[in-house]
Amino acid sequence: MKRTRTSKAWMQEHVNDEFVKRANKEGYRARAAYKLMEIDDKDKLIKPGMTIVDLGATPGSWSQVAMERLKGNGRVFALDLLEMQPLPGVQFLQGDFTDEAVLRQFEKMLGDQPVDLVISDMAPNISGIGSTDQARMAYLVELALDFSRQWLKPNGNFLAKVFIGEGFDDIVRAMREEFQTVVTRKPKASRDRSSEVYLLGLRRKN
Repeated sequence: MKRTRTSKAWMQEHVNDEFVKRANKEGYRARAAYKLMEIDDKDKLIKPGMTIVDLGATPGSWSQVAMERLKGNGRVFALDLLEMQPLPGVQFLQGDFTDEAVLRQFEKMLGDQPVDLVISDMAPNISGIGSTDQARMAYLVELALDFSRQWLKPNGNFLAKVFIGEGFDDIVRAMREEFQTVVTRKPKASRDRSSEVYLLGLRRKN
C-alpha cells in the first residue's frame, strides 16, 4: 500500500521527536515513559514498597518507569490487549480489560491485596470519528475508575489518560466523588495538538 502524505508526515515527526530520540537512547520502550516521569516528579506518586497496577501497559514504558522508581521494593501488575515483552519484576496478563473474564483473571493475580496506585494509559483504536473515539475513551476511563474504586487502598491514587471533549466533565465529577483532590496534567511529552490529558485523583476517600 502506498503511503499517504499524512502518514509520511507523521513518520517524519516521530523520527525527529526529541522524546522518541531520548527513549531510544535511554532504553525506554516508548516516549510515553517521559509523561509518567514528569507527572511523578511533580506529584510523587511512586514510592518503594507500593503495589501498582498498569492498565494499557504495552509496550511497557510505564511499567519500566514504575519498576525503576520502586527501587526493587514493590510490585507491578500490568494488563493489555496486546502482547508485551517480559519485564523483570512485572507480572503481565494479555487480555481485553473490557472483558469480564479477563478482569476476573487479572484480579485473581492480585490476590486479596489492595493496591496503592492505578495508572492507565489505555486508549481505544482511533477511528477518526471524534464523537465515537471520545465515547470509547470515556468508557475505558470509567472502567478504570470502577476498578480503582474496588482495588485502591484508602488514600491511594489514580492516574488516567483522557480525551478532552464530550463526557470529560462527567469523568471529573465522578473522580471528585472518589478522591480528595482531582487535577489535570499535560506533560511536555504529550503532543500539543493531541486532545489527551491526564486526570489524577489523589488520596482516595475512605
